[in-house]
Amino acid sequence: MKCRIITIERQYGSGGSVIGKLAAEKLGINCYNRQILEMTADRCGISPEYLENAEENVPTSFLYSLLLSANPARTMEDDLPLSDKVFLMESRIISELAEKEESFVLVGRCGNYILEDKGCFSVYIYSDREARTQRAIKDYGVAPNKAESTMKKADKRRETFYNVNTGKLWQDKEHYHLCLNSAQLGDELCAEIIVKAFKEFNEKSE
Repeated sequence: MKCRIITIERQYGSGGSVIGKLAAEKLGINCYNRQILEMTADRCGISPEYLENAEENVPTSFLYSLLLSANPARTMEDDLPLSDKVFLMESRIISELAEKEESFVLVGRCGNYILEDKGCFSVYIYSDREARTQRAIKDYGVAPNKAESTMKKADKRRETFYNVNTGKLWQDKEHYHLCLNSAQLGDELCAEIIVKAFKEFNEKSE
């Protein structure tokens, strides 16, 4: 199946967001990350910060997927936990983008699961602990004495969010077309590899 969309899951501090933007720029397409949260907040009339907190309160079941298949017309007013409502709306927005845009890069938010049937080239970005800690301090402004704990908490949230909502394991390399170590390769080369692999994969699929 030809892939139109690149999805990126990434460890905290691995540079996945930067790499996603670089890859999108090289392809001349849009890159979506926090914009999905902002679109959801705008549609719901709630602040992005409020939704971000709700997003971290991970849902505890596959209720949202059952509801989507049984009744796609459900709205935010339904009697669901806020975390489920947020993911429902984000999923719809991502699916709508896939219908409107020929191609784009999506960072995080279980993109490879949501767009599995739309055609996506899935990437996982990881790095060693030292490199991630240094990026958190230098690029994200995290205090040195809090960098490691911040990294562990962020990874745990992402892993739990992904595992619960997809029924798959976030760090299982079998779920991705391509896995890259950004500490060894660097952001620029990672982006170049993603673009090259994406293009060649699609050429073989034609």
